[in-house]
Amino acid sequence: MNKSEVYLLSGFLGSGKTTLLKNLLQQERLDGRRAAVLMNELGSVSIDSDAVNEDVPLKELLDGCICCTISDKLEAQLQSLLIENNPDVIYIEATGAAHPVEVLDAIVSPLFADRIDFKGIITTVDSKRWLERKKLSPQIQLLLVEQVKHANLLLINKTDTLNEEQQANVSMEISLLNPHAFTILTSFAKVPTNHVRKMGYKKDLLQHRVKVDLQLRTFVYHFKHHIRQEDFENFLREIPETIYRIKGYVRFSENSYPYLFQYSYGMPLYMKEYMNMPLNLVFIGENIDWTVLNDMLSDLEEKQSRKIDK
Repeated sequence: MNKSEVYLLSGFLGSGKTTLLKNLLQQERLDGRRAAVLMNELGSVSIDSDAVNEDVPLKELLDGCICCTISDKLEAQLQSLLIENNPDVIYIEATGAAHPVEVLDAIVSPLFADRIDFKGIITTVDSKRWLERKKLSPQIQLLLVEQVKHANLLLINKTDTLNEEQQANVSMEISLLNPHAFTILTSFAKVPTNHVRKMGYKKDLLQHRVKVDLQLRTFVYHFKHHIRQEDFENFLREIPETIYRIKGYVRFSENSYPYLFQYSYGMPLYMKEYMNMPLNLVFIGENIDWTVLNDMLSDLEEKQSRKIDK
């Protein structure tokens, strides 16, 4: 079964995310690709769902933000889209108040990590608001900066409201904050589809890109066998500090069923399961050579296999 591409649409309130979504869905229709949408709103009533045509599968998450209070509901809705619709592409529109790193953590679930191909974060920036951001609260200013820093593709939107000097200023400021993202000046969030489709990275280019690109990346390891818990904990002590999050299922040789494993900023947590689960482990980090990490985990499995053979 083919993987579904997943794109996260990020950006502050009113920056043009929904307009971008409409543009992308129109292009997907023209290209004959099956698209689906997951839309998150802080309120109890959906405001932007009319932007999605009736023939496009839509799941809505209301009354909370997927990066914190309703992350479990996101997992259920995303899995439902994958099973019921098997789309070529899924667009997730986050709330304007969402932090992209925390949303990414909610998206990449070990339950269906092998069913999705996360392509990256597209962030829309209201160019006029950006230039006037000092008028906003410190918390909102920080959020705007974080949304820019973690994008893979940046749309500096509503540039038709700025003169050439202002356009140059906002472009320079944002490029300095995130020199690794591809940045486009837009009006009405119009972006060439080829810039969206080429987001992400190919495995054969991974080693080179890791040396020059400090953007967040996800990596999924699929265990084929159980391993020793002591070996796994030794592995955790050796991983780079820039692995911020690990979650998934791992089965130790001492136990019949796997553990749900969570790791955040150096703190591991094990929760015993009483049924078989897919042995997928999802990593989120930056500036990581994932090929080295993959080899380290493979060594753990091979080490256990050698002991069994003896």
